[in-house]
Amino acid sequence: MARVDAIVLGAGIVGVSAALHLVKQGLAVALVDRQRPGEGTSYGNAGVIGGAGVYPTPFPRDLGTLIQVALKQAPQANYHMADLLRLAPWLWAYFRASAPDKLVDAAHALRPLMAAAVSEHETLLNETGRLELLRRDGWISIYRTEAAFRGMDPQLEIGAELGVRANVLDPDGTLALEPHLAPVFHKAIHWPDIASVPSPLKVTQAYAERLVALGGLVLTGDARSLHRNGDRWRVDTAEGAVDAPNVVIALGPWAQDLLDPLGVKLPLAVKRGYHRHYRPRGNASLQRPIVDPERGYALAPMDQGLRLTTGAEFADRDAPPTPVQFDRLLPDARALAPIGEQASPETWMGSRPCFPDMRPVIGRAPGQPGLWLNYGHNHFGLTLGPASGRLLAEMMVGETPFCDPAPFSAERFGA
Repeated sequence: MARVDAIVLGAGIVGVSAALHLVKQGLAVALVDRQRPGEGTSYGNAGVIGGAGVYPTPFPRDLGTLIQVALKQAPQANYHMADLLRLAPWLWAYFRASAPDKLVDAAHALRPLMAAAVSEHETLLNETGRLELLRRDGWISIYRTEAAFRGMDPQLEIGAELGVRANVLDPDGTLALEPHLAPVFHKAIHWPDIASVPSPLKVTQAYAERLVALGGLVLTGDARSLHRNGDRWRVDTAEGAVDAPNVVIALGPWAQDLLDPLGVKLPLAVKRGYHRHYRPRGNASLQRPIVDPERGYALAPMDQGLRLTTGAEFADRDAPPTPVQFDRLLPDARALAPIGEQASPETWMGSRPCFPDMRPVIGRAPGQPGLWLNYGHNHFGLTLGPASGRLLAEMMVGETPFCDPAPFSAERFGA
């Protein structure tokens, strides 16, 4: 049996980053997961470190989009009818949290973490010797109509207040940055402070290797074995039982499987998402990720080719994949970008862990001494992994946190 200061359950980017920050604080740490680091939800994102704008990703509120979604014709979203009744209270809370004034509040609450996202990744990648994985070219969002572009006015206004740089481009200016795009859009915004990576898996693996180099343990085990052992927590692993006075739940979409039986019932749901890899046409390439919010996809240059990622699918986490959104978005994506043949037959599916107010929970678990939470990062797991890991580690060792943790407390849900 091993004894450590903290057990971190979940080896995605959030858990690995939290474990690494705790080790850097001088704690003995065991990171436990059934899979190897980075092979779950963290594997499949668009590789973007930053947001698609200033606001978090809201529920659509315009009538036309809502009708399109309801008729299962929208490229941005899909749903399983059988799951709607169960999801209805969460969807209603998400809809209310997406009101314009609430989005402003969310942007302000998230900004300290978002502002630290790139620099925190840069620090860790520099320590691992893998700084070449960080690309500082920003990313581009395109707007096909004047109405869609004008819809960004509130975000650009709040962004200017919060210090978020955004360069508005016409098609010629956009093609100067990405010459292999087609000018099928009205305007674009280049977000220069956003970074990206060509392999989220390699980033997570690099942080896990750094964790081990600093003395941390990476163990194979099932988080559901967590139980009290006197005044400590115990987890069973393939390498034997591990005890610690503190345990961090960084299980993303699987967190409530463990927390609900412990009485920590928080309103988590998942947005499922898919990706496929495509070969670029001819000698074409992209220098940075592109997002097309009106068509609900992002396209990012990755080690495996061009990664095309879908928007949200509202369904049971464990239901069979239904990647129907590709049929809806591929014609528009191919008209915009040099997308050739599919590079491999696989379609990847993952589940984004989401709270209805679009903010993660970071901090103590109510009513469970020694239990800490770091999950529910919505669309920003890769973005906020290192920043939220640092915040949590500072709270756990009693340091003054680098930003106010109150907006991320579990108590905001009345827990």
